[in-house]
Amino acid sequence: MTHRAITTLVSLLLLAGAASAQSPRDRFPSDGPLSLSVETLGSDDDVLLRGFLEVAENRAETAGRRIRLHVVVLPARRREPRADPVFWLAGGPGQAAASLAPMFVEHWLREERDLVFVDQRGTGRSNPLHVKTGAERNDLAGLLAAPFDPERFRAALPELEKRADLRCYTSSIAADDLDEVRRALGYEQVNLMGGSYGTRMALVYMRQYRAAVRSAVLDGVAPIAFENPLHHARSAQEGFDRLVAECEANERTRTAYPDLRGDLARVLERLDAAPAKLELDGQEVELSRDGFTSALRVMLYYEAGNRSVPRLLQRAARGDLEPFARAAVQSNRALRDALALGMLMCVTSAEDLARIDEDEIVRECAGTFLGEIRVRAQLAIAAFWPRGTVPAGWSSPVAVEVPTLLLSGTHDPVTPPRWGEEAASHLPRSEHVVVQGCHGVGGHPRVQRLIREFLDAASVDGLDLDGIADIRMAPIELPGAERR
Repeated sequence: MTHRAITTLVSLLLLAGAASAQSPRDRFPSDGPLSLSVETLGSDDDVLLRGFLEVAENRAETAGRRIRLHVVVLPARRREPRADPVFWLAGGPGQAAASLAPMFVEHWLREERDLVFVDQRGTGRSNPLHVKTGAERNDLAGLLAAPFDPERFRAALPELEKRADLRCYTSSIAADDLDEVRRALGYEQVNLMGGSYGTRMALVYMRQYRAAVRSAVLDGVAPIAFENPLHHARSAQEGFDRLVAECEANERTRTAYPDLRGDLARVLERLDAAPAKLELDGQEVELSRDGFTSALRVMLYYEAGNRSVPRLLQRAARGDLEPFARAAVQSNRALRDALALGMLMCVTSAEDLARIDEDEIVRECAGTFLGEIRVRAQLAIAAFWPRGTVPAGWSSPVAVEVPTLLLSGTHDPVTPPRWGEEAASHLPRSEHVVVQGCHGVGGHPRVQRLIREFLDAASVDGLDLDGIADIRMAPIELPGAERR
């Protein structure tokens, strides 16, 4: 071959390489049903893409109301990314997935794959269904009250019904939305990653669109059998019991907290007699038993709150409820800011509450600190809330041959390991891994290595589980920790 021919061949190869290694700006549509605009993230080479896909609110009616789904894409950093992106599914129900995108800008998942975040209908910027619970950011009294007040939901209903058919905000319909986004972006297969309620969305999507799913990672598993919120009281009690057992097994914490169960009992006895009156940041507030137990359940969710509960309970049992109340305001605010509670009611009314009977309530809530308050409150709201329909066979377990990694935390007070075990028993190509931790254990570096290994192979065969059993939570806080 002549020198000129070689030069021509190299030029053609370079041109072909340049064409295949498209810029993220060129790989996604700038027009059509889902047009994405470009937002620069610090440099011209690192961008975020944002757009809206219009879909039918009622998918059985072509001429009815249209709603817009908010979509955010973090393109892979590699010039020639893998063809199978990661779709991130948020929790709740009611959390907006796109709000989580900034957390993933520097994440290793972006090395080779696009990350896609879709605000599920009823959340974020996808026709959100918010209900004001009285807990505005500076309304400390509202933040200390139990969130599911039927009268507040009744008051919110007329305004929501002006712009939404609340029967059309279910997980199965949202799965149809998600697949429409997938097709609009041109992906043949996707990897699903979900936490908490996002694991149910993943399971529902897997059941409806099996061929479109390469793999799934489920962290804090809420399968179809999980009737939300029937099991909250039992799971929260088990989470507290696990914390007590941990305290009793360690000499330092056993000495510091010799009667943690008694501390809780003394606080509840006081609040049963009358709500505690407190002053927080110049506001006069009350903390009732229901507000206290609802807040305690939320505090147990995440490691920082979980580790502080013994200290706060001991202070409360000795008559000082202010530290607990301040911590409750902080954790309640974070959770309620994240959720569109109207959407939560749409999902649970259609999919869960209709399956709950009286015998189950009595059995599941007996002997728990939370009691029946949460499930009774949501049932009272469901009595007047519009209810969507679910597909035939909805309550059957999801049983598909999608490679699935399931993760559970030992101290999880809402989706404990038994739910991951239940889901895995119907997924023949799955692995259920239990990690010392609370609600959501996927962020631990060792677990991240496991997720990377699983995602690369799209298989649970031969996963390296060494070191998983050695993961430990932070130590339980000792009295006086707030002064250090």
